[in-house]
Amino acid sequence: MTQGAAKYDMIRQLQQEVLRLQGYRRSAGSLAMHKGLGPIEAAFPGKTFPTGAVHEFISAGPEDAAATNGFISGLLGGLLRGAGVCLWISTSRTVFPPALKLFGLDPDRIIFLDLQKPKDALWSLEEALKCEAVAAVVGEIAELGFTESRRLQLAVEQSRVTGFIHRCRPRKENTVACLTRWKIRPLPSITEDGMPGPGFPRWQVQLVKVRNGRPGTWELEWTDAGFRHVSRQSMDFTELQTRKAG
Repeated sequence: MTQGAAKYDMIRQLQQEVLRLQGYRRSAGSLAMHKGLGPIEAAFPGKTFPTGAVHEFISAGPEDAAATNGFISGLLGGLLRGAGVCLWISTSRTVFPPALKLFGLDPDRIIFLDLQKPKDALWSLEEALKCEAVAAVVGEIAELGFTESRRLQLAVEQSRVTGFIHRCRPRKENTVACLTRWKIRPLPSITEDGMPGPGFPRWQVQLVKVRNGRPGTWELEWTDAGFRHVSRQSMDFTELQTRKAG
């Protein structure tokens, strides 16, 4: 091995170690989720959705919140593939459990914990993220401070549980210690054959912040086979067919 190649290999190993310490680690869950996210995967170091980390989602209103829960459910469908359970914590549940089957989830593998006080929900969320017996935890809480978020991130660095924090209409979009920040917005669905009626759920997926990655905005839809990236060319063609059919 030449001196230049040896230096390159050493730098690559150091980069992988730094990413591991920051929450990026390839696991069976991440491999299961690798399929379907398309160009979004390239936004992450290693080109793989990071598991064993905390992801923050911010919604501006009920419509965005519904789209966000759908997107999170799609991620859970890949994460829980094969084995594992998820704990879903909320002070005002907005999820209809039977609808989770649309995203490949068995409602029996989701444990819902409905609490009245945000303080109790935050405490339960931290304790759940410490539990290695669960694969993922979803927390619907509006307010989250930096110190609180840092405690959540430290918890998953030990347990390797994947956390999803959904903040609907927070007072402010403050800085937190989560690995990513997302904003999901609903888009009109379009049927592939241009026929009237509802199509697949479709979203605008914005990765606002990602540590050591590249933020961006994409359009995805959820099909019977999972996530599917919607290119602008395919959208224009489908919309043209719809207008002609009308």
